[in-house]
Amino acid sequence: MTHTPTFRAVAATTLLLSIATSLAAQDSAAAPQLVRYRIQPSAIAANVKRFDEAHYIVFDPSGPPDAPLLVFMPGTGGRPLNTTDFADLAARQGYRVIGLQYVDTPAVEQICPRNPDPNCSENVRRKRIYGDNVTSLIDDRPDESIVSRLTTLLQALDQRHPNEGWSRYLANGQPDWTKIAVSGLSQGAGMAAFIAQHTLVDRAILFSSPWDQLARTRSLAPWVLDGHGKTPVERWYGAYHRNELTADLIGRAYSSLNIPKDHIHIFTLPPAHSAGPNPNHASVVANGSTPRAPDGSPAYLEQWRAMLGDMHHP
Repeated sequence: MTHTPTFRAVAATTLLLSIATSLAAQDSAAAPQLVRYRIQPSAIAANVKRFDEAHYIVFDPSGPPDAPLLVFMPGTGGRPLNTTDFADLAARQGYRVIGLQYVDTPAVEQICPRNPDPNCSENVRRKRIYGDNVTSLIDDRPDESIVSRLTTLLQALDQRHPNEGWSRYLANGQPDWTKIAVSGLSQGAGMAAFIAQHTLVDRAILFSSPWDQLARTRSLAPWVLDGHGKTPVERWYGAYHRNELTADLIGRAYSSLNIPKDHIHIFTLPPAHSAGPNPNHASVVANGSTPRAPDGSPAYLEQWRAMLGDMHHP
């Protein structure tokens, strides 16, 4: 279906393209090879009315022509702009990167731990990712799903920048997951794990999740116990902080997903900012709370590099 752009959508698109150009110019002094765009979901899909923080896109135009796409999904209430340090590093490692804004509340862990249905978290994640109407516990629409938003964004990027190769990450109007690495923080990492378990992806990089559980027994949700699924174990990587509140559950989940022990990084440094009841949780990758080295760079750069790999020399 073809939609006629409204004045609001056209104006928003013009503004965001101006911002993207400005960002690329501002970045030229520090890292001239990186190109950055911010695109608001409602500027490319007129039916998007909520969860409208900008997607964050970054890449090195001189990178490998067959570079995988890394899709990073933030945690509950998060924004793609909260994890740009990691996204920018991934771009320098040779990825195309999309920080994807998606419907992230209510969170899986706000709904399911005390729900008597052991498949609650699987159903919520399936609906939120693919748009399948398998539960009434969330009101996500199919056109708001992660897959729908990613597809719409890739199509928009290809239309606006036809020489940049964004269409290579699509096949038959859907994401070509074999060319896509999935990553995320907290709820977003759980989404990445679910996708990687059910579809062959290029790589799965998880930060502090999943920890879907049945609260009465503190046992992991059945889907987590199903192992690595369709993505081979050597493509899975995980990290969490030793002192976050659900560290034991996350460790057990990574074991259940068959992530190799040498692919798991347990962080120990105090967070840069200690806000909230679980400050260590976001400190593994979020800009504001990730601890810093003396030069101001993220203290976990080497661990992030190990999880990402070098796409220039795969």
